[in-house]
Amino acid sequence: MTEIRIETPLTKLVGIRHPIVQTGMGWVAGPRLVSAAAGAGALGILASATMTTAQLRSAVREVKSRTDAPFGVNLRADAGDAAERVRIIIEEGVKVASFALAPSRELIARLKDAGVVVVPSIGARRHAEKVAAWGADAVVVQGGEGGGHTGDVATTVLLPQIVDAVDIPVVAAGGFHDGRGLVAALAYGAAGIAMGTRFLLTSDSTVPDAVKSRYLAASVQDVTVTTKVDGLPHRMLRSELVDALENSGQTAALLRAIRHAAAFKKHTGMSWSRMVRDGLAMKHGKELTWSQVLLAANTPMLLKASMVKGRTDLGVMASGQVAGLIDDLPSCTDLVDRIMAEAQATLRALPPAD
Repeated sequence: MTEIRIETPLTKLVGIRHPIVQTGMGWVAGPRLVSAAAGAGALGILASATMTTAQLRSAVREVKSRTDAPFGVNLRADAGDAAERVRIIIEEGVKVASFALAPSRELIARLKDAGVVVVPSIGARRHAEKVAAWGADAVVVQGGEGGGHTGDVATTVLLPQIVDAVDIPVVAAGGFHDGRGLVAALAYGAAGIAMGTRFLLTSDSTVPDAVKSRYLAASVQDVTVTTKVDGLPHRMLRSELVDALENSGQTAALLRAIRHAAAFKKHTGMSWSRMVRDGLAMKHGKELTWSQVLLAANTPMLLKASMVKGRTDLGVMASGQVAGLIDDLPSCTDLVDRIMAEAQATLRALPPAD
């Protein structure tokens, strides 16, 4: 059977076979998942925020040892060592740098001068216009349906705004998991789709089986948005910890945040002052309590409890709304092949133009 191909500005830009991106999820998007997604023809994105710089370099080399396909690395643009991480990406010959927040004009220029494709994730039209003017090669647009930190504007409303506002490839994120969604995104003018939860729920994902079972058992109503974790809207599965955070007072929340922050400090070697600075950097003009500042700095440890240790009672599970629609754990290759076959079938089923 001939491989189904849909060529778009995204596939041409980064040299991938299919217009599909596996997003950089902390503790989830490690070398095994990234190399499997890249080998399947998608763009795998390695999550670096939960790694030290030495671990990042090692992880990049491991992905390169597993596949010759292009892949990327996701960075926190506001991290204190962002410049060092950019240096590693350039030295290791990574194809794509993606950012959870808009990178500076200087970081974009440095990466582009080294031949790295720069793809920030944005959640508003003005942010897309800004990074496009600064030289970004493409943008990922996440609507409110997406997992993790999210906005309140649906993808179907946000996406066409961005497509009309910039002249660089736009990748749609938030609410995608199948071939019908890919065709819908292309119809809106996107150059591809990005998926997190759908790739998390594959056999190539290293997330513990007990955690995957929680996702598979979830309904759409079991995916909630809370600001109690770090003061910003955060879409995740409802869990024991989320319920506790929602119902606890400020003193209890502060004590819990200090315990988690101490664990994060031990894991990373980060100083208390650096942790608080990073937490404050995530405020984005919001009023946060001290417990939220600490939680903002160590949210990765809350994710690690679930995504690595399998402790769904002690951690948080970032999730897109599509978790309520997913009921299987295919390999990345089977998933991407299925999405492309569904996209072809959807295109063929469309009524012909007069």
